Amino acid sequence: MEKLQMLAMIQAYTGIGIGLMVGLGAAGACIGIGIMCSRFLEGAARQPELMPQLQAKVFLLLGLIDASFIIGLGIAMLFAFGNPLLAVIPK
Repeated sequence: MEKLQMLAMIQAYTGIGIGLMVGLGAAGACIGIGIMCSRFLEGAARQPELMPQLQAKVFLLLGLIDASFIIGLGIAMLFAFGNPLLAVIPK
């Protein structure tokens, strides 16, 4: 396979991978946050006296869910701007 074709294939597959990482990561984080917040509202409606303890745990978990998405986004940006796979192409 020609060098230019290999470079184009690596960049194309990397672009597809980046799109999947960002898209599925964002969808997973949004779905997870939606489910968690709905359960928090259900729990707060059932037992309003536990709302401060539940709220602290919800905010902690919101940060962890968002952090996992941000880490995935960082890895995607690594492949977008400094692709380590391009060094594999023979010279």
